[in-house]
Amino acid sequence: MHIKHGGELRIMAEEEPKPLNYIPEVILKKRKSNEEWAIRKKQQLEQRVRKKKGDNSIFKKPEQFIREYRDRELDLIQLKHRGKRQRRELVTTESKLLFVIRIGGKNDMHPRTRKVLYALRLRKIFSGVFVKANERMMQMLQKVEPYITYGYPNLKSVRDLIFKKGVAKIDKQMVPLTDNNIIEQELGKYGIVCVEDMVNEVATVGPHFKDVTKFLCPFMLHKPEKALQGKKRHFEDGGDAGNRKEDINELITKMN
Repeated sequence: MHIKHGGELRIMAEEEPKPLNYIPEVILKKRKSNEEWAIRKKQQLEQRVRKKKGDNSIFKKPEQFIREYRDRELDLIQLKHRGKRQRRELVTTESKLLFVIRIGGKNDMHPRTRKVLYALRLRKIFSGVFVKANERMMQMLQKVEPYITYGYPNLKSVRDLIFKKGVAKIDKQMVPLTDNNIIEQELGKYGIVCVEDMVNEVATVGPHFKDVTKFLCPFMLHKPEKALQGKKRHFEDGGDAGNRKEDINELITKMN
């Protein structure tokens, strides 16, 4: 390069361009992946912040709070009326065994109603339990009747439920009934050493019925298609709730 300076020409060497740093493709891909991960984490953080601050789409409207409060208070009044109502004659030899399914109950349910459902071990919707029909049990079922349906399970229903959905709780862990050794270890002292023994004890409401049903976790059933319409009216009046008698077997088949 020629530069004129004070009448003199000076020749300056052109600087050679510096080579570009080569970045391996693996590093570029990893960098891109890290950037995408960082963007996702930022979006998740922003969502959590919006929830804490109270996004309009998350906060309930005052009208909804009022409606839910009124529903709970109405449920409490109805619960008291149901408790005073004359009990139906259901404790017979044909109905000694009942299968109870929770079909509803959430924001519209009073805490007292929830307490009864929890005492029945029906903590989740579409959970089911075997119970022995007696006066005390019928009183409990009547108090929460709009949120449950029940009936008289036959031997096939009992067997299908225990074989397909049977789960036991051992040392605070849920254990499927796939090994008779587990049953023998827990219930062998009662002469119950296999799944078929459990089925027989439940179906006949035997002397160790309570021990077997306590060993079994509540059955988690599937939501039936078109079998439940969400109506709190009694089953005999075209609703979903209350005693279905032998018709409970059809519902068990759809939910199992």
